[in-house]
Amino acid sequence: MNRFLEVARSFGILGFTSFGGPTAHLGYFHTEFVERRRWLDDRQYSEIVALSQLLPGPGSSQVGMILGYHRAGFGGMALAWLMFTWPSLALMAAFALLIDPSPTGWTAGLLAAAVAVVFHAVAGMARSMANTAATATIAVASGIAVLAIPHALTHLGVIAAAGVVGALAFNKLVDATPPPSPLRSIPAWAGIGSLVVFIVALFAAVIGSGFYPAFIQAGSTVFGGGHVVLPLLEKLVVMPGYVDSTEFLSGYSAAQAVPGPMFSFAAYLGALYGGIPGAVLASIAIFFPAALLSICGLFFWGRWRTAPRIQAAVTGINAGVVGLLGAALYDPVFTHGVTGVASLAIAATCWLALAQWKLPPWGIAVGAALAGWVLL
Repeated sequence: MNRFLEVARSFGILGFTSFGGPTAHLGYFHTEFVERRRWLDDRQYSEIVALSQLLPGPGSSQVGMILGYHRAGFGGMALAWLMFTWPSLALMAAFALLIDPSPTGWTAGLLAAAVAVVFHAVAGMARSMANTAATATIAVASGIAVLAIPHALTHLGVIAAAGVVGALAFNKLVDATPPPSPLRSIPAWAGIGSLVVFIVALFAAVIGSGFYPAFIQAGSTVFGGGHVVLPLLEKLVVMPGYVDSTEFLSGYSAAQAVPGPMFSFAAYLGALYGGIPGAVLASIAIFFPAALLSICGLFFWGRWRTAPRIQAAVTGINAGVVGLLGAALYDPVFTHGVTGVASLAIAATCWLALAQWKLPPWGIAVGAALAGWVLL
């Protein structure tokens, strides 16, 4: 029960304060669960991030689900998703039904704070996972590749390439003793069963038609995070006429101004189409594949990762993850969060508060929002 309460409290606060998009969420998770609560170490956290990058769906939400499972089993996984996601789902449904989604100064302050959070996380991970000439080279090359080739599949290709390089370059350097598993093991019935259910659900969504199956299809097939799902959703819900393009773009603007995952955009579209019940159904439909993929991904990863060659590949993948996060620190986090001297000052002060003054992330988020409201 204590672990459930710990999951609920941690993710409940993050659900209200994690502004800045999926990369910023990874920074918030690292600060909360690696540095403050010490649920796991940098290497274990990087493996979870890498696994989420290899799976389709909302990457940061999948990392949150896996962290919840790591702490409190399947109940913790569901609770982590619920507590992290419901604030953004509720806000997006409210935007659809009640509120003008125009961004304000306080949201700009929160985006500036995200710069500090991501920078702090990338620097910490680089010290432990890109601290040799070879791993630093992989990290830098990965970051450059992602920025130079802005495509939804680039992240997947970079992770795969880093793994191949690691398997070839580091195999003789890896201790034959398997590293500790980052998570409790997934039962076979759950791992294989989730894969079967995922395949059936995706097949039914693709051959079927209708508003809600579109969200299952989108949540099952998108690589690259929340921003990438938007053009696919536009094809699935705007072109058939469920939602008009003006409403769609208005919701996209609103999604930039709320905490939590970008996939909460589904709640906005569902509310437009079917009110509050529509928001609930669309939200479940788009996140359901992510939960299934997280379970089956962990199941197979837990059985493959103990091989020495896989351990070597993980060393390369960890360095690649550092590069991916470093690239995302520049674009979109820095480019959206720092737009002038005032926002740069907020970002720098937030970094001091986080790295030197050791203030809690939620307090930093509140302070950044107030500063943005006054200055921006």
